[in-house]
Amino acid sequence: MSERDDAFGAAAGGASSRPRRRTRPEPSPAQRALGLLVRREHSRKELLQKLTIRGVSTADADVAVARMVAEGWQDDGRFADSLVRSRAMSGYGPRRIRAELETHGLAAEAVVAAMEGSDADWARQARDLVRRRHPQVLANDRAAQRKAADFLLRRGYTMDQVRAATRFDPDDP
Repeated sequence: MSERDDAFGAAAGGASSRPRRRTRPEPSPAQRALGLLVRREHSRKELLQKLTIRGVSTADADVAVARMVAEGWQDDGRFADSLVRSRAMSGYGPRRIRAELETHGLAAEAVVAAMEGSDADWARQARDLVRRRHPQVLANDRAAQRKAADFLLRRGYTMDQVRAATRFDPDDP
């Protein structure tokens, strides 16, 4: 028998050729919560849901989330700001973003603060989307304007923003 066989435990006595794996201890609810928050921001409601889905009792999840809030790892205001910024960069309008924020169980004040704190120029963003996705609007084609307007409305822009974005004005930057 060679040294190599001894190192891997391949003895003739039927021992396994693989080294034993160490088993990890079950993570605590706080460790699970922190693991989720390290990946991305979560709302308080979302974090509670994910912990309970992973088998953490509701009481333990509440304690873990309260600890994350107390230590500054979880903040609904920061989550709301992050979500607004992310969705605005993806081309979504204020109505859709506000609706999504509300589905996360955020307080009305946090939603308002995040929307007002956003530096997005919604009208300009809508115009840029129309130029990129529906360039035929620039030819003053009414059917193309309706199609672009429907697109912007589905994205969550207000009617005023849609009108401004689909209006043909060759001098408009």
